[in-house]
Amino acid sequence: MPAKNTDRLDVITIGRSSVDLYGQQVGGRLEDMASFAKYIGGSPTNIAAGSARLGLKSALITRVGDEHMGRFIREQLEKEGVDTSGIVTDPERLTALVLLGIRDQERFPLIFYRENCADMALCEDDIDPEFIGRARSVCATGTHLSHPRTEAAVLKALRLAREFGAKTALDIDYRPNLWGLAGHDAGESRYIASKAVTRKLRSTLHLFDLIVGTEEEFHIAGGSTDTLEALKAVREVSDATLVCKRGAQGAVAFEGPIPPSLDDGQTGPGFPIEVFNVLGAGDGFMSGLLKGWLTGEDWSTSLKYANACGAFAVSRHGCTPAYPSWTELQYFLETGIRNPALRKDEKLEQVHWATNRKGDWSTMRVFAFDHRMQLEAIADEAGVDHSRIGDFKRLCLRAAKKVAGGRNGYGILCDSRLGRDALYEAAGSGLWIGRPVELPGSRPLELEPEIGPDCGGLVEWPLEHVVKVLCFYHPDDDAATKAAQEDTVRRLFAAARRNRLEMLLEIIPSKVGPVDETTTARVIERFYEIGIYPDWWKLEPMQTDAEWVNACAAIERHDRHTRGIVVLGLDAPAEELERSFASAARHDLVKGFAVGRTIFAEAAREWFAGRFSDDGAVTAMVERYGSLCDAWDRARS
Repeated sequence: MPAKNTDRLDVITIGRSSVDLYGQQVGGRLEDMASFAKYIGGSPTNIAAGSARLGLKSALITRVGDEHMGRFIREQLEKEGVDTSGIVTDPERLTALVLLGIRDQERFPLIFYRENCADMALCEDDIDPEFIGRARSVCATGTHLSHPRTEAAVLKALRLAREFGAKTALDIDYRPNLWGLAGHDAGESRYIASKAVTRKLRSTLHLFDLIVGTEEEFHIAGGSTDTLEALKAVREVSDATLVCKRGAQGAVAFEGPIPPSLDDGQTGPGFPIEVFNVLGAGDGFMSGLLKGWLTGEDWSTSLKYANACGAFAVSRHGCTPAYPSWTELQYFLETGIRNPALRKDEKLEQVHWATNRKGDWSTMRVFAFDHRMQLEAIADEAGVDHSRIGDFKRLCLRAAKKVAGGRNGYGILCDSRLGRDALYEAAGSGLWIGRPVELPGSRPLELEPEIGPDCGGLVEWPLEHVVKVLCFYHPDDDAATKAAQEDTVRRLFAAARRNRLEMLLEIIPSKVGPVDETTTARVIERFYEIGIYPDWWKLEPMQTDAEWVNACAAIERHDRHTRGIVVLGLDAPAEELERSFASAARHDLVKGFAVGRTIFAEAAREWFAGRFSDDGAVTAMVERYGSLCDAWDRARS
């Protein structure tokens, strides 16, 4: 049994957890939505993820179903860095779902699918005192006070938190629909007066050090539609700092008595941006507020963080995916608003994308068997039908898995035309998966027919697949060739981002012209100049250290957050590759290698000719791949 985690936590959130299915068409009715994007959702889940992105050590207490959506929530939170040890898997109930849409800048229809859902089965037994004892704060949300069973769980967590000396916070998060006050088609409703809800909320308000809500949410908590009167009513039963969100007017904090005007409270800078989607904005706000509150910032700074995080959420599609990283937040606070529609600020969006990617790929040992022409040629030599190439690629995958042994830092490059079954089999294996899109040998660059002229085929790709494109590009190419290739890469890059796919750009200038110490760097500079920011670069082995210095400097000038570089093999002998590894590994930006024929070529010839069994081919490739992995690790160390 693994050792129990005892690391200190900054915040534990408790309550709702769902899968949000967001309509991807904007400006129409929810009835007319044709496709949906899938994200994690539920206020406490969003806050846990949002605060983790800002550098807090967060955790979530909830229940999810014992099915695909429950596993999705758990896996996504783990990718965000959220501690999931407080999440209970419910064997009987399904994970909650929410369907959401963006009708216009004021209407955001949503339907809650929460009938007897998993998170509403949360109970006192799910609250582990030892787990609560690890936290500096506990943050509850209002929905889970709406049912006796979940209320008991929340109250136990709050009691324990106070006993342990932890801070407590409440996001009122009032949804009349979830208190049984509105019908299924009224999920968008934010306020319905209810003396019963007011009584229930007021009975708990003394338990909190921080209470956060919109004006309407304080209306329900205080029992008055006059905001100042409602705040005074809350103050009568609670000494908490009250933070009232006022939409475009920002937010205001009250530590003591409520003054005669809302404008007399403590405020932080606001950010006047275009409203695109208000759903999840409050959870982004709460994440930023917790960051400031728990790191000892004053209320002006804490509200600045909160307002900025809310602005990001308002300007983007989805809830959690919209929230900023700490690096992104600092960048935004330094540069300010360049475009009121933040999602259209290309530089900001690049920082958002690059600093919120998931997965540790600081080391890359990639077995590349995405070759098509080369394996077709080997099959032809042996007189074997091309249909058998797919079987060989599955053997390559077996070899890759055997060498990786479930460890991080290993991957494959595999195509879908000849290697479809291997790609299917690799799903969820933990391997990094790159997938080529170029028509082999094409120059100017052309794409495989399945990608489509508008790159629309990428919509079918799993999110874990990385778009890999090889472009035979040289800085001295004629203008027509340059224009054709650049246009194709631009379209591909835009489509990859639109479909939330990372991209690897491979360039081999030596195959089409003479190279010197600046050639590769000039190619890199050009692609950045035209707005291409690959997540990965795949470069040929450099002949001199100066070439590596120039190439790395070109990347770092434009993209300090790049994933890095992998070195390709070009069918070089293993000894030559080891020498190139030694040169490349001196540069931190180079993360590893992506090598193919050096590993599989001999095994392929023997297997297609019938001289190797399946196991024999796998054994031969394991030996060569493993040897190269060891060589890289030695070079890096």
